[in-house]
Formats: sequence, C-alpha cells, structure tokens
Amino acid sequence: MERMTVNGREFTVSRLLGKGKGGYSYLVTDGAERYVLKQIHHEPCDYYQFGNKLESELRDYQRLNKIGVPMPELLDVDTAQERILKEFIDGETIFELVKQERMEERYFEQMRTLCRTLYAAGTNIDYFPTNFVVRDGRLFYVDYECNDYMEQWDFEHWGVKYWSKTPEFIEYLKQ
Repeated sequence: MERMTVNGREFTVSRLLGKGKGGYSYLVTDGAERYVLKQIHHEPCDYYQFGNKLESELRDYQRLNKIGVPMPELLDVDTAQERILKEFIDGETIFELVKQERMEERYFEQMRTLCRTLYAAGTNIDYFPTNFVVRDGRLFYVDYECNDYMEQWDFEHWGVKYWSKTPEFIEYLKQ
C-alpha cells in the first residue's frame, strides 16, 4: 500500500478520489480516521491560469470559510511537499446522484441558498457536481477553489448544466 506524509505524519492511501486542475485528491487513513490528502500538481491546464497553487488553495479556503460555505475543515498544510490535509466528508457526490437519476430538488434549493450568499460576497465557486458531497441530506463543497464573481461562470449560467442529465452532462460522461 502506498504511503504519504504530511509534515512527517504518515498516512496510508486508500484510493484516488479524483484529479482536478490543481491536484490529486486521495482518501487516506492514519489507522483511526479517514482524511483527504490533496497533492498539488504542476500539470498544464489550458483553460485555467494559476499562480502558486498551494497559496491559492489556502487563500481560497480562508475566503470561503469567511463567507460561511459548508466545506471540509483544513487540518494541515505541508508547504515543502505541497500537500493539504482536510476533513473527509463521507457521502455521495452530486455527480453520482445525477448519474444514478437520484438527484433531489432539496439539493438545488441548498445550492440556490448558497449562491445568494456567494454572489453577495462577489464570489463564484467551481459548481461542477463532483465538487459537492451530500452527507445526511446536507450539501458540502469539497473543493476550495473560488474566483471573483462573473455571470458566465455562476451556477445559473454554467454549473446548472451539469446538475441534471443535460446534453453537457451526457457529453462529459463520454470522456
């Protein structure tokens, strides 16, 4: 089994959760608890420009935390290895619920409520459905990415296209 460390603390990798624009997220355990370990990567992304990815993650976490976005707690940062350790939110992603045709209106309602708060703060998040986990009926944003508000990238103009079995969602499944 692969092992990874964060500031000398060792974790066993259970599985890869996903790859994003900024890094790879792994489900890890210390033997007692499960966590998410995000390893920053420096692979090119032709549709998004980053400065320092680790600094961006930390800055975005602080911004979203101040706004009050429901998200996993940031537990530790290993600057030298460019790794972030965060709380694991156990549950299904919105992506999986849409794919399995189990999406519920209450998740749209929670998103609309969240959007009112985000837009009032001049902020957008990455509304792609893999970034949202439902635990005990509550929606959590499990990414830390955020940007200044732009209408073309808000939920109503972009994100919602992937929150049901739209042509965009079905096309994404083919990739």
